[in-house]
Amino acid sequence: MTEFLLIRHGANEYTRKNKLAGWTPEVHLNDHGRAQAAALGEHLAKRTINALYSSPLERTVETAQAVLIHHPELTLQLLETVGEVRYGTWQGQELGKLSQYKLWRSVQMAPSRVRFPNGETMREAQMRAVNALEMLYEKHPRGTIAVVSHSDIIKMIAAHYLGVHLDLFQRINVSPASLTILSLSAGRAMLDQLNETSYLPKEQKSDEHVQAAETSSAEKPELVTGGDDVSDKAADQVVQATDTAASVPEQG
Repeated sequence: MTEFLLIRHGANEYTRKNKLAGWTPEVHLNDHGRAQAAALGEHLAKRTINALYSSPLERTVETAQAVLIHHPELTLQLLETVGEVRYGTWQGQELGKLSQYKLWRSVQMAPSRVRFPNGETMREAQMRAVNALEMLYEKHPRGTIAVVSHSDIIKMIAAHYLGVHLDLFQRINVSPASLTILSLSAGRAMLDQLNETSYLPKEQKSDEHVQAAETSSAEKPELVTGGDDVSDKAADQVVQATDTAASVPEQG
């Protein structure tokens, strides 16, 4: 049996401002996200982990490196097939603006039929993510494998193994720096834990953020999509999992 620790990256300025980061470069963890990642690392410090994989985006790598600090025997392997959904021209935009588009309703009601403009379909994103986990299961038929990814990707993986249709996957919640545990064996899949966050610190809001929240009168749209200081030693432990990623076809 293989136990997968599915970890969402910590908070960043895009999650704070309700913007869709997608594959936007240089989206780093903010102060709260770094605190979340550190708490996650401490939470997993005494747990046996046999391999560590991450989406190649900065926010996931930084979260993974907080785990890596406590497991110096591991090498962080970057895996593009667990990267964020490719949102195309929606990438970088505010959710409030996106909610004005006609396609937004389809994303809400029938995501299995949606292709993001100049991006991929939700079906393609789910397929590549599930294929990635199945490939990792074949590579690591025993042990505990940590995979740092994104909200929508983790939700779609969970939906697949629960037998939940993709159109209902948004009923699953995956918070920043949360831990979801999935076990795969030859005959069955078990979702052992979903969206664990009990170890995370509460966000300390600055006076500027409190004032902005008090003066804002605009109602935020429902957040449907996830995107959602490293030592030299930790940086040396990061490699591109090219041999692994090559065996999983990239969709979209």
